[in-house]
Amino acid sequence: MIDDFDYIVVGGGSAGCIVAAELAKDSHARVLLLEAGPTAEEHPETLVASGYKQAFINDAVMGERFSVPQGHSARQRIFAGTGTVMGGSGSVNGMVYTRGSREDYAEWPDGWHWDDNLADFEAIEATLRPHQRPPTLWTEACIASAEENGFERKEDLNDGNMSNVIGYEWMSYEGDDRRSSYVAFIKDAGPRENLTVVSGARAHRVVFTTDRHARAVEFEHEGELKRASAEREIILCAGALETPKLLLLSGVGPSEHLRAFGISVVADRGAIGTGLHDHPNVPVFFKSKKDIDCFYPQLYSFYRTNQSTDLPPSQSDTCYVYWPAPSAMKQMMQRMLPPKAIPHALYGPRSRSMVRRMIGAAFKIGALQRFTDHIFGIILILGKPKSRGTLRLQSTDVAQQALIDPAYYSEPQDLDTMVKGVRIARQIGNAKGLTDWSPKELMPGKRVTSDDAIANYVRKNTITTYHFAGSCGMGTNESDAVDTRLRLRGVTGLRVADASVIPRNPVSALNAPSMLIGYRAARFMRGR
Repeated sequence: MIDDFDYIVVGGGSAGCIVAAELAKDSHARVLLLEAGPTAEEHPETLVASGYKQAFINDAVMGERFSVPQGHSARQRIFAGTGTVMGGSGSVNGMVYTRGSREDYAEWPDGWHWDDNLADFEAIEATLRPHQRPPTLWTEACIASAEENGFERKEDLNDGNMSNVIGYEWMSYEGDDRRSSYVAFIKDAGPRENLTVVSGARAHRVVFTTDRHARAVEFEHEGELKRASAEREIILCAGALETPKLLLLSGVGPSEHLRAFGISVVADRGAIGTGLHDHPNVPVFFKSKKDIDCFYPQLYSFYRTNQSTDLPPSQSDTCYVYWPAPSAMKQMMQRMLPPKAIPHALYGPRSRSMVRRMIGAAFKIGALQRFTDHIFGIILILGKPKSRGTLRLQSTDVAQQALIDPAYYSEPQDLDTMVKGVRIARQIGNAKGLTDWSPKELMPGKRVTSDDAIANYVRKNTITTYHFAGSCGMGTNESDAVDTRLRLRGVTGLRVADASVIPRNPVSALNAPSMLIGYRAARFMRGR
């Protein structure tokens, strides 16, 4: 047993750091923040803007997980890693900060619509201070090509209108520094006597009283199993792949599933671990005759690609990211190629390290690096997926990952949207705006022309965009996992404040919406 606290926040990611920091503004509130990963300071690449490529291949800060074989995506086990370090994925990602569209939040429950959230976004941004990166010759050429294909140039992608637009993303950096929620809300604020931050603390379970009140958290720290108690509330911010897993291990979830593992049922909640979804993506790669003069994924566009869906006419359903290969091609291959090159039964730290070293050696060859300097991708992201999957336990061992099934393309309309999107990405890459670069398509290649051939390419080459959501969905029905004030139904004293609660993904990245959820959770608890 360690000291009692008023609040315990589990997970020091984009949402959790804000929850803890905002609660600690009440000098009388004793707040404990538990993060399973190391401190950011132990891995300096998580604190600098250019360090994202090194963080992406650092297994100490980027936790490895894989989905179950995806039946509608060529039986692939999709890499599902997320940031496992103070700051969470906000310490290892590409730093994109996008609120989403007005139409996205119309799909959320009352009280969470665009106008409800706007003041909170602005309050977050006053501390976070995101910036846009300056244009380059290549990014301006990409904008010209997109404009030829129905996109409108837009100076601010955060004003709620994301209908067929292209522009420079706001990004969480300032100068040479990354500004994750950890940096902006905790590190910059300095030490506070009432805020205790513990890294390397893996939560094992939430402890409930006999009347189903969340009273304590058991966690492993420095080789010991410890317990901290909460007088007021416990807030789970471990992310859409870890929060539901922790709830299941704590006895909250579908009772039949819990009993199969011998876990005592605290609350029979069928919604825990259901509704999981993600933004799958697939690349269209081009080789240009000139160097790509860009080193960050800073240019994004949003578009209504599939007119046959039931979304409002103005709502975009896809995102197109203009990805410069010189920014991180080597690191991308070092992370994503080993799981494809190594049989699943042989995959592990040693085999992964061997393949990574081989890739690193290959990139020391001048010809390969020069080739990479001429490569760019238009990455097609499915922004409004209909497919829904599940997260379930495979073991009661907390160190074992859950069974993750985002069920990519289980709804055929999702695949149809991706096929249409590949065609649009090709049109952009071949438009006149990019004439000076003379792009030639590398993938999927000019021979891949029919809908069936493109669909096959999509199924085989899909990867995650790391935007897992919905596994503890928020809603107004008693069957929903959490209510609109983020309180977990079926128990007391416990809230969920991370991407788990998102009922339907916005078309954009989830870092900003996750911060919003954390900020509003703290407001609810502080009575504001």
